[in-house]
Amino acid sequence: MATLTVFTPTYNRAYILNQCYESLVRQTCKDFVWLIIDDGSTDNTKELVKKWMKEDNEFEIRYHYKKNGGMHTGHNTAYELIATELNVCVDSDDFMPDNAVELITGFWKKNGSDKYSGIIALDVYKNGEVIGCRLPDKKSTTLGRFYDNGGKGDKKLIYRTDIINSYPKYPEFKNEKFVPLDYKYLLADQDYELLILNEAVCMVEYMEDGSSMNMFRQYYKNPRGFAFARKVHMKYDKGFMKKFKTCIHYVSSSFISNNKSFISESPNKLFTVFAIPFGACLYGLIKYNNKERV
Repeated sequence: MATLTVFTPTYNRAYILNQCYESLVRQTCKDFVWLIIDDGSTDNTKELVKKWMKEDNEFEIRYHYKKNGGMHTGHNTAYELIATELNVCVDSDDFMPDNAVELITGFWKKNGSDKYSGIIALDVYKNGEVIGCRLPDKKSTTLGRFYDNGGKGDKKLIYRTDIINSYPKYPEFKNEKFVPLDYKYLLADQDYELLILNEAVCMVEYMEDGSSMNMFRQYYKNPRGFAFARKVHMKYDKGFMKKFKTCIHYVSSSFISNNKSFISESPNKLFTVFAIPFGACLYGLIKYNNKERV
């Protein structure tokens, strides 16, 4: 069995998915499976992947079609299907440097153990520039500690499959298609650290139709998903300002979803009450930024 599953949730990205495929073909180490989770695409994604599956590749390609439900449901489905020791998500508009799988699997085989939930590594732009900042010069960290200590930018997370599956699935809310993915990462942070690999394993391009470029719209369209994530953060966030910001976002999401019970449902009721005026302002800002869609 391969060591690593590279999984790619995708929705109507046939026009760019070949970029990811070609990078996997070029990998210097073929100790991986590529799992494509098709989130209800209406383009020719299925036909494209089926064609690739017939080609003489040195790695296994698996394809799974599901009803459209958003990125987090794609992760839920992927985690149910993955059988390898490690897994990493490479988005449909991203791709891997030619030595990425070799770096990941070699590093894990040398340093991995039951003490760690996986690896944190670097995302870079196409020109090779590190997104945000490099990782600290130490053996391990949690994702939360990295950002709490001034870390910036998206990082690539490679998790042990048994660990990521030991935590509850991302919840699914009717008529919503987004729950922040850091929900599971936050839970894993409470029990394990991630080994630090200060090498680029993913090349990222932020597309106009990607979720990262449309956060105000995401806030407006998926308030219950965001409120859920904020409540989890309230339980674990450290520091006054971080907790207060979380409550502000929770209040705004509760206003958007018209949840009148948000105070009683909050794990931090006092902070939530104090955050109401600020949350109301954020709610107004989100609504203003979505006025053309209301």
